[in-house]
Amino acid sequence: MATTAQNFYELYRRSSLGTALTDTLDDLITEHRIDPQLAMKILANFDRAITEVLQEKVKSRLTFKGSLDTYRFCDEVWTFQLKNIIFKMDNGGQVVSADKVKIVACTAKPNANN
Repeated sequence: MATTAQNFYELYRRSSLGTALTDTLDDLITEHRIDPQLAMKILANFDRAITEVLQEKVKSRLTFKGSLDTYRFCDEVWTFQLKNIIFKMDNGGQVVSADKVKIVACTAKPNANN
């Protein structure tokens, strides 16, 4: 385990899992069961853990096709807004379609272990 501090994107805090964690921590703070500083440490640990698990464990790939509505690159973050999207799993699995999709892609931060 690296001894140097490493920052991770807070991107996954807006996922359903991250939102549930944040709501729970807010409730615990409101009930004076934990300090806000502990909640911030828990969220930082969540940011690290979710990033590492997704990077190491998820091996599935998919392709998608649709119409690019808008795109933007600001502060090392790409944002794409797409319309009429069709997602297909590479292994011939499920096909999913959507009217609108927003994709946020961040530049990978260097790993402290490399």
